[in-house]
Amino acid sequence: MMTDPASAIKREVHQLVDRQIETLRQPSGLTASDLSDYRERSEQITTLYRELDQMRRANFKRPLRRAS
Repeated sequence: MMTDPASAIKREVHQLVDRQIETLRQPSGLTASDLSDYRERSEQITTLYRELDQMRRANFKRPLRRAS
């Protein structure tokens, strides 16, 4: 079964967000490496949301088909 690109992006975003939450829930303080990974994931999330936004906007630009 194939998934549409939007679903794949949403799934990836959810996984990244879960990792962000796990990072913040660590009982010990965050290391420089943890912070760097956190920033990278944050940038990935932003990029993926932009891709998702572009996909949605492209769908709105298509002419609507009439049911006949």
